[in-house]
Amino acid sequence: MPDAPVVLLDRSDRIATVTLNRPDKLNALNHELRTAFCATMRELRAATDVDVVIITGAGRAFCAGLDLRELGTRQSGIYEESGDTFITVIEAMPIPVIAAVNGFAITGGFELALACDILIAAETAQFADTHARVGVMPGGGMSARLPRAVGLRKAKELSLTGRYLSARDAERLGLVNQVVPPDHLMTTARELALQIAGANQTIVRAMKQLYDRSVGTTLDEALRLEQAAFRDFNRRVNREELGAAHASVISHGRRQAAKS
Repeated sequence: MPDAPVVLLDRSDRIATVTLNRPDKLNALNHELRTAFCATMRELRAATDVDVVIITGAGRAFCAGLDLRELGTRQSGIYEESGDTFITVIEAMPIPVIAAVNGFAITGGFELALACDILIAAETAQFADTHARVGVMPGGGMSARLPRAVGLRKAKELSLTGRYLSARDAERLGLVNQVVPPDHLMTTARELALQIAGANQTIVRAMKQLYDRSVGTTLDEALRLEQAAFRDFNRRVNREELGAAHASVISHGRRQAAKS
């Protein structure tokens, strides 16, 4: 019987779900998994029928980080033959990427989650940076993204102690967007993805890029970038399409209000 693929891909309703599939190894990122994951994300980057990507893990872990058994070997580097890493392929995505964190997100797995645009966590999820515990320097963006997510002092505390952070604590720190029961995780992530896919995709992609560029600069520069993007949009706007979209938004808002 052939081995199961280490990455599973499902595509429907303009949403792609990518599942890391080494559950017996807590989805640790060995060379095979990293290579397959990078190839899958490159495929989705070029796809014309996908507007949102959801990344999750099989079993009780989201991802336990790099496979420590490969450290010190020829396969231990995070760069693949393509020049990508499991982080840069997420960074390069022009469409939103949602992390559906089902369990342990540890070290490199934590970095993978941090690289995503939106994080939905199951109540059973746990986050930890164990670089200092293991004795390995980070290379997937931990020191850059974690302080931006939770603040510098809290990031230092988490990285220097290696202590685990519960899903609820992560939510209180603003690290994750929502915490839901485990059996609601994929439904919640997919509902969010459907809302994004139902929006204007030209604007979704432009706003994702604008946020990513703005977060690493000053307030003045961020405002300048937004004004430049607005002027470019204003030159190309179709007023008839805008009017129809406005009416659709009003109707959508009324339906949401009626449900609440």
